[in-house]
Amino acid sequence: MQLILLSAGRGSRLSKELRSKPKSLARVNGKPIIEHNLKFFNKFKKKFIVTGYKQKSLVSFAKKYGFKMVHNSKFQKTNMVYSMFLPSKYITKDVVICYGDIIFDHKIYNLLNNKNNIIPLNINWLKIWKKRMSKKKIKKDAENVLVKNNILLSIGGKISKNFPKYQYMGIFKLKRNIYLNLKKFFVKIKNPQIDMTNFLNTSIKHYKLKLKVKKYKSYWYEIDNKKDLIVSSKDLK
Repeated sequence: MQLILLSAGRGSRLSKELRSKPKSLARVNGKPIIEHNLKFFNKFKKKFIVTGYKQKSLVSFAKKYGFKMVHNSKFQKTNMVYSMFLPSKYITKDVVICYGDIIFDHKIYNLLNNKNNIIPLNINWLKIWKKRMSKKKIKKDAENVLVKNNILLSIGGKISKNFPKYQYMGIFKLKRNIYLNLKKFFVKIKNPQIDMTNFLNTSIKHYKLKLKVKKYKSYWYEIDNKKDLIVSSKDLK
């Protein structure tokens, strides 16, 4: 498998002093977010980091850990989906897509190392999210996720009453041919600013994308703001 690490974002919800570098370089316990996942990254021989905001800040990381840099010059007008397809000419194997602002257990690799299209979903997410925000805000920020027979039926949309059993983590794996075909589908829909969950949901409905769900039980932290930095730093210490 190959890896595409999405690290073009600015982190506009972080404090002013942290916005001088890409969001993925915000420090948790004295270490950049992306360096917490090195055990996972090191499992891939070929890996790509898609940069955008303050890309020069990621040069040393890329060189040190063997990432090929691919720059998204349109990062201010596009989204993660656009970034995801920029390294397409280098993709020769099945590919894992990973957000640059998450921290997770490297053993998730075992869930992804499979012939299918795989999307790990966290089943213990709510416990951590309650530390991050109120229940009211969780219902606004979390993704509604529907699963049947271990296949993802839909993702995104408002949570009506009960919290969903699962939560999307910002990491998934696609077979090479599916990844390349999804790029064509992305071009066809002509929406360079579409967010990832909406794109996945649209692909499920109109492209008939089939994502097999793998239940993930270990730790997972998503860093969006100062509170997230505090929670993750305390728990990971």
